[in-house]
Amino acid sequence: MGNQRVSFKTLGNFINQFILPNLDTIFVCLNKALIKELGVGLEEVYIDGTKIEADANKYKFVWKPTTYHKNLCNKVRNLLTIMGLADDLPKDEIFSSSIIADKLIKFGEFVGDDKIKIKQYENLFKYLEKALEYESKEEICGPDRNSYYKTDIDATAMTLKSDYYSGLGSNMHAAYNIQAVIAKGLIIERCVSQSRSDTSDFQKTVEKINTSYGIYPKAICADAGYGSYSNYRYLEEKGIKSYVKHQSWQGNVSGKSPDTYRVYDDDKVICLNNKEAYPIDIPNRHPKRAGSVFYRVDGCNNCPFEVYCKRWQKIKDEDFKIFEIDLLGSKLKRRSEENLLSVPGIIARVNRSIQAEGFFGSIKFDMGYDRFRRTSLAKVDLEFSLTALGYNFRKFFKHLNGEIVNIEWKPDKRLEPETFKRPSAKRLQNKVLKKQNRTNNQKAKDEYRYKHKSTKKEGVKP
Repeated sequence: MGNQRVSFKTLGNFINQFILPNLDTIFVCLNKALIKELGVGLEEVYIDGTKIEADANKYKFVWKPTTYHKNLCNKVRNLLTIMGLADDLPKDEIFSSSIIADKLIKFGEFVGDDKIKIKQYENLFKYLEKALEYESKEEICGPDRNSYYKTDIDATAMTLKSDYYSGLGSNMHAAYNIQAVIAKGLIIERCVSQSRSDTSDFQKTVEKINTSYGIYPKAICADAGYGSYSNYRYLEEKGIKSYVKHQSWQGNVSGKSPDTYRVYDDDKVICLNNKEAYPIDIPNRHPKRAGSVFYRVDGCNNCPFEVYCKRWQKIKDEDFKIFEIDLLGSKLKRRSEENLLSVPGIIARVNRSIQAEGFFGSIKFDMGYDRFRRTSLAKVDLEFSLTALGYNFRKFFKHLNGEIVNIEWKPDKRLEPETFKRPSAKRLQNKVLKKQNRTNNQKAKDEYRYKHKSTKKEGVKP
C-alpha cells in the first residue's frame, strides 16, 4: 500500500467482509502454523473461562416474561369464559397469540352496539397486543437464557466478579461467557456463549477442538466450575483423562467440608466414619435422578460425624441415614480426584493456573481488556478470536527473538502424590452448631422485629 496508513473504516470493512465470514478457518490455520513452528503438542490442554462485559447499556435489559405471560393467559382464559369462547382452549398455561387473534375475529362478528361486548372486545385486543410483546421477548431470549439487553440483544444479564459500579460484583451486567483452550501457553481454541455457567459450555468447547484439529486431547485439566457428572461421563466416553475438579474439591482438600461418602469401583460405598453402606429399596419412593440408587448406613447415633452428616435432615434422632447415589458419576468423580492428587495431576494443576488463568489475567489487567467493543454474538466472537491470535503472535515474535515462551512448571524429583486431609469431627460439629445457632438467633431477631413493628402500628407498647 506504499506505506499508507489504513483508515479505521477500511480496516473495519476488511474485518467484517473478509475475516468474519471465514473466522474459524483463519483462526485454525494460523494456529496450526504457530503450533508447528513452536512445537506445541495437543496431548494435554487446559480449559478456563471468564465473563467479559458487553458493549451494552447496563440499564436497558429485559427479563424473560414467562411468569407475566402465564398470568396474561389466565386473564384471557377468564375473559373468554365469560364471553363463552373458552371451550376449545388448550390446557397448557401458556397458549399462542394466534388463538387469541382467532377468538377476537369470531367475537368481533357479533359485537354490535352492546357496550359490554365492546368493552370485552377492547380488553381482549389489549391482551393480544401484550401477548405479541411477550412472545417477541421470549423468542429473543430463546430456551436457554432468561434475559437480554435492548442495545445488544445477544448479551445476557450476568453477575461479574467485580464491576466499576459497586466494586463488589453484586450488580447485573450485560456480558458474554468466554472459554479458552490453552496448550503450552497458546490459545488453540475458544468458545463464546450466552450461558451463565462454565459447566454447560465444557462439552461444546471440547468438540470444537476435535472439529478444528481432528483429534481429542489425551488429558484435560480444568477447575471446579466444570466438575459435573455429565462432563465426567463425557470424558470417559471420549477416552480423555480427567484432571477436572468437582464442586466439593476444596472442601475435601482442606477437610473443612468433606463429602459424606465415597464410591469405589466395586460399588462399595464407605461413609465418612469408614462404615459400609448397603443398597435398599424404599416403597412408594423413587430416586430423583435416573440411574441413582438409595443407600443406607446404620449406627449413626454413636458416630462422631453425626451432626455434620445429618445437618440437612429434618429427623435427626434416627440411628441410620439414607442417601441417594449416582454410582457411575460418583466413581468417575473419585477417579478424577485420584488423577488430580497424583504427581502428573499436581503438575497439570500448577501449569493450568500459570497458563490458563495467566492468559485472562494478562488481557484483563495488563491490557485493560475487560469490555467488548462490538455487539452481537458473532462479532464478539470475532473480537475475542482476534485478541487471542494477537496474544499467540506476540508469543511467536518473542520466540523469534530467542525468548522462552512456553513457560511450564517442572517439579522437583522428590514430589510425591497428595492425599486429602483427614477431617476433624469436632471441628465439623462446632461449625454446624455455630451456623445453626446463628440461624436461630436471626430467626428470633426477625420475630421480635415483626412483633415490635405490629404492636407499634396498633399503638401498644411492646
